[in-house]
Amino acid sequence: MTPKPRQFDIAGLQYKAQQWGSEAGHPVLALHGWLDNSASFSRLAPQLANLNLVALDMAGHGQSDHRPGSAPYNIWDDVADVLAIADALGWQRFSLLSHSRGAIISALLAGAFPERVDKMVLVEGLFPEPVSSENAPKQLADSIRKNRELGDKPLRVFADLNAAVKARTQGMFPLSEGAARALTERGTVPVVGGFSWSTDQRLLAPSSFKLTRGQIHAFISAITSPARVLLADGGMPKLYPGFTEAAQQYPQLEVITLEGGHHLHMEDQAEKVASYINDFF
Repeated sequence: MTPKPRQFDIAGLQYKAQQWGSEAGHPVLALHGWLDNSASFSRLAPQLANLNLVALDMAGHGQSDHRPGSAPYNIWDDVADVLAIADALGWQRFSLLSHSRGAIISALLAGAFPERVDKMVLVEGLFPEPVSSENAPKQLADSIRKNRELGDKPLRVFADLNAAVKARTQGMFPLSEGAARALTERGTVPVVGGFSWSTDQRLLAPSSFKLTRGQIHAFISAITSPARVLLADGGMPKLYPGFTEAAQQYPQLEVITLEGGHHLHMEDQAEKVASYINDFF
């Protein structure tokens, strides 16, 4: 199934996307993880039934524009982007299928605008990393310093696409060659001497502010839509002990743990992940 390219012009920025399924299908926005892009759903999407699935390249990722100036990439700005794109599609109510950072954005959106979201499947993500009130000044300072540092840092250049694919397999969360190639083909641009990532380097900087544990609890508690949270036994629960138990405290969340790693929806477990999504939607 070949996806249809889509483009949205929102607040002076151009957002690219890929659309799978039928226009008559259930409206679903798909949000990828940190440093990924809409190709995150390229293996999963053809296995999903009766959906009108629009997978976004979030700001600064894939083929979408970078945010202007020196502003950091705060997740609440992405919440506003997603709502604006849903409006552009004419979707008053819609569902969300999201991975990692995209799942965090979805949870905040569903907590702040529960009337807009009818269902969610969150893969390997839910809670943003909290910060204590006492550490807020340090958080802001670290964000500004890192943004300045990244602004002066030259882009890494790979001699060819295969070299970039190899580097992507060895990221924070290891990927198979096939999964890494899908992300790399959409996430690189040709430059003098080879290829560079299209991703905005400022995404490597910390957020200027982060939510406290109490604020995070308030957002998750405000979610009214049914939500299925799919976790990988080698992913978030392994990286953050207690993650599963924390998610299970919320009655509107159905938490399911599957075998696999953080990108299980892009790997050999994609068929099983698809079955849980199809059953839910």
